[in-house]
Amino acid sequence: MITVENLHKHFGGFHAVDGASLSIEAGSITGLIGPNGAGKTTLFNVVAGVLPATSGRILMEGEDITGLAPHTLFHKGLLRTFQIAHEFASMTCRENLMMVPGGQAGEKLWDTWFGRKRIADEERALRAKADEVLEFLTIEQIADLRAGQVSGGQKKLLELGRTMMVDAKIVFLDEVGAGVNRTLLYTIADAIKRLNVERGYTFVVIEHDMDFIEKLCDPVICMAEGKVLAEGTLAEIKANEQVIEAYLGTGLKNKEQVGA
Repeated sequence: MITVENLHKHFGGFHAVDGASLSIEAGSITGLIGPNGAGKTTLFNVVAGVLPATSGRILMEGEDITGLAPHTLFHKGLLRTFQIAHEFASMTCRENLMMVPGGQAGEKLWDTWFGRKRIADEERALRAKADEVLEFLTIEQIADLRAGQVSGGQKKLLELGRTMMVDAKIVFLDEVGAGVNRTLLYTIADAIKRLNVERGYTFVVIEHDMDFIEKLCDPVICMAEGKVLAEGTLAEIKANEQVIEAYLGTGLKNKEQVGA
């Protein structure tokens, strides 16, 4: 689905991503882990078009997408969420979902004058789809609440719901568990798994919660200092000497500290 080739992103003299290469298989849930400052979020931002690459190449299903804008990638089915949810706080949760699909009839001045029936029909269909998404995510009870009023975990589920309002192929989730209580975290994990199994979504997940990664992700990719250190199952990653050095600055004798 995604191939990253020798990717670099520099901020002046700081190399946030420093020659990273990796592949994301279609239909997988891939975990991306690493210590703070490893370059994980910067990698996401470059792949998703939020930041331009300094050099390197990104392919999606064989097509070179390096440097394409986020809205162009959105229409190709590549979406991302953020560590801090980006909801429209004054709109209801249902409205936050309904506004996601692009090219809606109500966005055109001509249709507001002469296409009112088409606008009404489209809004009914979008409302029905939004309600279906909220039910799938088991948060239908917040449909009419303003998005700014709901909990952090519910906002994360709402962001996941946005990806369901369009034909997403691959979704990049940035610390989906940050600030989320354990009950909602398991709800999020179940929703990701169902979207993967039932709807064929491919996911890449940045997360520091290793229980969450272990529950969902195979393979797991570990980054440090802007480079890819290792790839494999979580058990293989935990046993990797380079990974242990990156996290702890110690040798193999301290593997038990990372749960290996």
